[in-house]
Amino acid sequence: MTELHDLVRRQFGLNAERYVHSYDHSKGESLDRMVEVVDPQPGWRVLDIATGGGHTALAFAPRVREVVATDITQEMLTAAEKFIGAKGVNNVSFKEADACDLPFENAEFDLVTCRVAPHHFPDTAMFVREMARVLKPSGTVAMIDNVVPEDRETDEYINAFEKFRDPSHVRALTASEWLKNFADAGFQVQTAEIFRKARDFEAWAGLQTVTKDVLQELRRRLQEAPPAAAAALGPETKEGKLYFYLTEILIVGKLPAR
Repeated sequence: MTELHDLVRRQFGLNAERYVHSYDHSKGESLDRMVEVVDPQPGWRVLDIATGGGHTALAFAPRVREVVATDITQEMLTAAEKFIGAKGVNNVSFKEADACDLPFENAEFDLVTCRVAPHHFPDTAMFVREMARVLKPSGTVAMIDNVVPEDRETDEYINAFEKFRDPSHVRALTASEWLKNFADAGFQVQTAEIFRKARDFEAWAGLQTVTKDVLQELRRRLQEAPPAAAAALGPETKEGKLYFYLTEILIVGKLPAR
């Protein structure tokens, strides 16, 4: 696990500013929907896990009392703090933390969020249990992450495609696997919604500053994907630019009152 953590820190530390300024990470239908479904309250204390560029923390900060933004990569925290501070937002604090071993007491937060990061975590079931542990009774959890089709062959193809670009990628789960993790941790799922997000291939590859040879191989794997993977990824060329789709799931749930 230490080796994976070091890899994540290295990959994202080198590219922190790119994630802050990434259009795909800063905006999106699923982020807007997350805020809408959660309906955050002014008195809430919020934990944002694996904050990355800080975009989720920034979306909730004006609506709540406090946000604690965490990440395992210090360079990401530094970039996020600079980004959020420049927006004049002063109710967000920053702390280095492992998503699967959070440095917080039980029942500290009213809301826990995490967006487009768990596919880098070594133990997603432990991550969900940790979210449950630090939530207050009746607290809310809201998570967005990439998902793959239930078909195992397609699952493996898309995950291998992602990992070839970014070696710190562990695995994008299926929707059914995520729902089981949340049920096993004691959450009552209020909504589980699927979003299909178009990605500019060059911008997506550029987030990890891949080599020319890796870029060429990624393009080949996308354009020559087997039928089921091609249907999921949907590669298409518009005005000379290559695009494809990633699928995200938004899960919002609550803990029962104790």
